[in-house]
Amino acid sequence: MKSLGRVLVVLGAALAALLATGALDVQVRWRDNVARAIDLFGKGSAKKGGPDTAAPGDIFWKDGAGGQPATPVGVPSTFADLAEHVSPGVVNISTKKTVVAHSLEDFFPFPFQEPFGTSPGERKQQVPSLGTGFVISPDGYIVTNNHVIEDVESITVRFADRTELPAEVVGRDPKTDIALIRVKSEKPLYALPLGNSDRVRPGEWVVAIGNPFGLEHTVTAGIVSAKHRNIDQGLYDDYIQTDAAINPGNSGGPLIDLAGEVIGINTAINPRANTIGFAVPINMAKDILPQLRAQGHVTRGWLGVVIQKITPEIAEEFGLQEPKGALVSKVVPKGPAAKGGIEQRDVIREFDGQPIDDFDDLPRLVAKTPVNKKVEVVVIRDGKRKTVETVVGALEEPEVATASAEQETPGGATAFGLRVQDLTPELSEQLGLEADAKGVVVSSVDPGGPAGDAGLRRGDVIVEVDRHEITNTAELQKRLKETDQRALLLVRRGDSQLYVPLKRQKS
Repeated sequence: MKSLGRVLVVLGAALAALLATGALDVQVRWRDNVARAIDLFGKGSAKKGGPDTAAPGDIFWKDGAGGQPATPVGVPSTFADLAEHVSPGVVNISTKKTVVAHSLEDFFPFPFQEPFGTSPGERKQQVPSLGTGFVISPDGYIVTNNHVIEDVESITVRFADRTELPAEVVGRDPKTDIALIRVKSEKPLYALPLGNSDRVRPGEWVVAIGNPFGLEHTVTAGIVSAKHRNIDQGLYDDYIQTDAAINPGNSGGPLIDLAGEVIGINTAINPRANTIGFAVPINMAKDILPQLRAQGHVTRGWLGVVIQKITPEIAEEFGLQEPKGALVSKVVPKGPAAKGGIEQRDVIREFDGQPIDDFDDLPRLVAKTPVNKKVEVVVIRDGKRKTVETVVGALEEPEVATASAEQETPGGATAFGLRVQDLTPELSEQLGLEADAKGVVVSSVDPGGPAGDAGLRRGDVIVEVDRHEITNTAELQKRLKETDQRALLLVRRGDSQLYVPLKRQKS
């Protein structure tokens, strides 16, 4: 017993010593009472302000709070009712056109009797094609894609009840790929209501109905994947992207929201991917359909400028705080912009009260502006905001030009990876320029040099270096030698002009 007592005394002394030094700091709770317990392994929390003593395997991220998952509003249990409701307004479009094909006589030496109206070795044949459309008015007007009915000789419209009627083209607009056709029916047709594509948000449910590969009234469903997509089809690209399956034959068909309203015209697909389709916003169609019905074509507003994208490098060269707006690289003489006081090197930030963040915003806004309307244009000129007024003109070919990012190219001397020569009248004629055109011609480009990296091409004409006009190679060499490590070039390529920053080649 004495031995046991001595052991207990020793243990008690040891525990007291540990508690006194703070090595043990474990709390034991019993209801509202707290008692200190012994931390035998030294894994207690670090003291406030002390070093982090967490072991390498401890959690250092934020775990989920275990909340309830968000349920999307309006999740449909079925699309059947919607599809049944709108199907009478969706039509299948079949077309025929004659193409000239080479006969077998081109490949085998047998005599063939050629049909009248063809040259020897050629044969005419009719090629059928399929697409989709949708009725927008009870009196027979139908919307589809321009590429569905372009240059065809006959159009047949087939309805959900298997009625077939011939159609005629009322108007078409290749720039937006929208067409308006019409059938004559003895009874009013079921028309689909047009929605508001500006209000559509990515993530919303949509349904596509069409004629893929000739499979009539195929219904597919998905969501709006994104908006404002540019797929390099033209100046007015502003597509709605969807993952509702779209295939050849769906072209011209409606993209429909859960309210049964058309919010887009199914137009294109990405052939390298699954369920990536593109639809023209229905609001774009609303802007031009009245003109298509009244005059068969679209008259667009025209500003009379050549513009290009503002890259971070160009923003730095022009002292801009952010790479936003449309850089004016050329002003068409006597055009609306020139008359209104817009100048080369201006950066357009607002047009008629609408902001211009991306350079391709401008052509779309100008195009839908009524001809002869006076508008205010806000530009940044030499670092200062300036407002000018101009009267929008009517667009005629050639239309407002743009310089794409891939074209942002340009030049220098050997220190910049290129060689140049004077622009002679003979060279001007070869390049399709005016006889009195000025500038210096790029004769060769080092593919691995700065000019090659910038995209400069043989045949480009350098007309400015750092905002100074260039008329011969001597002036060009002088200006380039005066630059430090970079030069801002204005380059002419065909009918376009664009600014390009160029870095000196490292030695």
